[in-house]
Amino acid sequence: MEVGLLGWLGIGGSFGLSAIGAALAMAASGPAVIGSWKKCYLQNKPAPFILAVFAGTSLSNVIYGFIVMGALATNAAGNSDGALFALGMGSGLCIGAVAVTQAMCSAAAADAYAETGKGFGNFLMVIGIAETVSLFAMVFTLLFA
Repeated sequence: MEVGLLGWLGIGGSFGLSAIGAALAMAASGPAVIGSWKKCYLQNKPAPFILAVFAGTSLSNVIYGFIVMGALATNAAGNSDGALFALGMGSGLCIGAVAVTQAMCSAAAADAYAETGKGFGNFLMVIGIAETVSLFAMVFTLLFA
């Protein structure tokens, strides 16, 4: 079975929407980290480099979207265009939305850590819980691809 336009939109959408979500996430978490460093500088406190971790937490979602795209493209012949579209767009939207959610948590975490210097592991745990949703979306999509 040859893949049509709708199928290719789904295949590309899995990666594209994941990457767009990660880009939007960086637009939220990056400035929050910079603002947290600024807060430290204004208080004459050392600016913890570890805050950079919070800026990059949503980048893994791009990889998940790429993996899904590869799986859908590899197995495209066995799926209808409608199935490829639904799987690709659904997983891409979910993974991209999780990236934005992680950025919101990361922004709060950067602010809290810069102010207190405590709780890094706890903050990362909350961000990791959001990451789990992306992993589920990827794995469940791969099961049906």
